Amino acid sequence: MITEFIAMNGYGLYVWLSFSIVILSCAVLYLKTRKTLRKYENDFLVDLQNLPLEDKNKVLETSKVAQQILATNSKVN
Repeated sequence: MITEFIAMNGYGLYVWLSFSIVILSCAVLYLKTRKTLRKYENDFLVDLQNLPLEDKNKVLETSKVAQQILATNSKVN
């Protein structure tokens, strides 16, 4: 029964190959996007650290994204 499902009346090779290509493409896209996001977060942190203390505090008070990036970076380091 399981072999019939895998074979799919002779179309199994095409179906499973298509699923594999889609899953692989999604994984590559996810990893590439995650890498780019981390790069942008690190660039943001460098820019944030170069700000004067008053401006830095103002950004952290008004931006939830900045707070999350700072919290995430402090957990990693």
